[in-house]
Amino acid sequence: MTQDLFRQDAYLRECSAHITAVTDVGIVLDQTVFYPLGGGQAGDSGVLVLADGTTITIADTRKGKGADGNPTSDIVHIPAAGQEDRVAQLTPGTAITARIDWERRHRMMRLHTTSHLLCHVVPQLVNGCSITPDYARLDFAMTDPLDKEQLTAAIATLVAAAHPLTVASISDEELDANPALVKSMSVQPPRGTGRIRTIRIGGEGDAPLIDLQPCGGTHVANTSEIGAIVVTKIEKKSATTRRVVLGFAQ
Repeated sequence: MTQDLFRQDAYLRECSAHITAVTDVGIVLDQTVFYPLGGGQAGDSGVLVLADGTTITIADTRKGKGADGNPTSDIVHIPAAGQEDRVAQLTPGTAITARIDWERRHRMMRLHTTSHLLCHVVPQLVNGCSITPDYARLDFAMTDPLDKEQLTAAIATLVAAAHPLTVASISDEELDANPALVKSMSVQPPRGTGRIRTIRIGGEGDAPLIDLQPCGGTHVANTSEIGAIVVTKIEKKSATTRRVVLGFAQ
C-alpha cells in the first residue's frame, strides 16, 4: 500500500520514502507525492533520488494492478527508458526522495481547477475528460452550440473573483442522497472506504457556491492562481456531444 500524500496537500513537491517493491512495471514506494493517472488527469513525472545522489527519472505514474488486473492500493512509478541497470540494483527498504516535476504538475492543477469552473459555466453532464500539462478537454452531453469567446470570458470572471477551493469528503450515503453531485458520466467516484473526496469552489459564508463534486485530482487553492486560460476549440464530436478544449493564453 502506498500512502498518497498528494491527496492531503497538492503543493508537496517532494517527500522521503522507502521502496517497497520493484516490479516489471516500475517502482512502488511506501508513500509518494506522485499522482497516478486517473480521473482524466495524467500521471506525474519527476525523479527518485537515492542517498548517494543517484537519480532515477520517472516518466509516468500509474495505479498498481493485481494478478487479476484489478487496481490495488499501490502506486507505481514508471522509470524512463535507458535506466534498466540502475533500476535492477534497487531493493525493497531502500530510502529515497521522491520529487515531482513541479512546473508540469502545477500546470495540470491550474487546468484541472479550470475544468471544474467550466462545469459551472456549462451545467451539463460530462461524458469524457482529459487533463494534461498543456491542455484540458471536456466532452459535454448536449446538443446546443457553445461560443468560445463567451466561455473564455465567463471563466476569466470566475478566475478573477478569487474563489477559494476546499478539499473535504462526504459519505457514500450522502452521495447516494445527492446524485447530482456527480458531473461525470464516464468516471465514477471511488467507493469502498466509506468516505468520498470532494472539491468545493466557493460557498464559504455568504459567498456563492461555484462547484461541488467528487474528485480525486490535484487542484490549486484559489481560482486566482489559475491565471489566463482560453477556450482554444469547440468541436461537435457527435449529435449529442460538444467538446471544449482549454489552454493557456499565449
